[in-house]
Amino acid sequence: MEITFGVLIFCIAAFFVAGFIDSVAGGAGFVTAPSLLLVGLPPHVALGTGKLATTIGSLVALWTFWRGNLILMKIVPVGVISAMIGASTGAWCALQIDSAVLGKIIVIMLPLGILFTIFSGGFKLGEGELPKKFFWTKVVLIGVCIGFYEGFFGPGAGTFFLIALHIFLKMGLVQASGTAKAFNIAANFSAFCMFATGDCVSYQVALPCALASMLGNRVGAMYAIKVGGTFVRNILYIVVTLLIVSLAYRYFFAS
Repeated sequence: MEITFGVLIFCIAAFFVAGFIDSVAGGAGFVTAPSLLLVGLPPHVALGTGKLATTIGSLVALWTFWRGNLILMKIVPVGVISAMIGASTGAWCALQIDSAVLGKIIVIMLPLGILFTIFSGGFKLGEGELPKKFFWTKVVLIGVCIGFYEGFFGPGAGTFFLIALHIFLKMGLVQASGTAKAFNIAANFSAFCMFATGDCVSYQVALPCALASMLGNRVGAMYAIKVGGTFVRNILYIVVTLLIVSLAYRYFFAS
């Protein structure tokens, strides 16, 4: 499709807002994915474009975690490789699905992902020692399974990585968050590469959106304490609900 100036401005604004939301409360993918679909990008292109923009936009957060020694480097190589394998497989599966069908699948998965994210917020465990039994098996399964979800769809994957590391490896929430970011970026990049092989990436949209995402993350980090995570997350749910309704009309009811 032809990318008009209006479409580009809308996407940039959406990724800025998503970056702001993500830095405060998480869940940027629930805004970026439906926004790209709403402006008319085909589902495969929307996913591939979002993967590239998200990969670039998240590098700042990864650098911050790394400088603060908040990443468990011991498991990163295995986890990253596992996540990339899972994401490549998930993206390949998405490419095999007809565009119209994939659009409907995305619309259905959006509210399910939101619900899982909401209910998973109750998982709060005490920090403990890393388990010795089946340790590396758990690392690989976390990377492959959530990586597959990231490649096939994506929104909420960062949160799912964090929860899995916290529950199954007993990592503290802060370190789990930093390590999850490494897993998530690797999965995003791998999925982007797979979509790129299918010519399903709009670089003229992805690159400016990536810069907007980085700026949104920066501004959000500055105002996180003032606005508060609960308020921003409530705004996220309202925005996503409106996007889902719009997409549901387009894919299920519009002639």
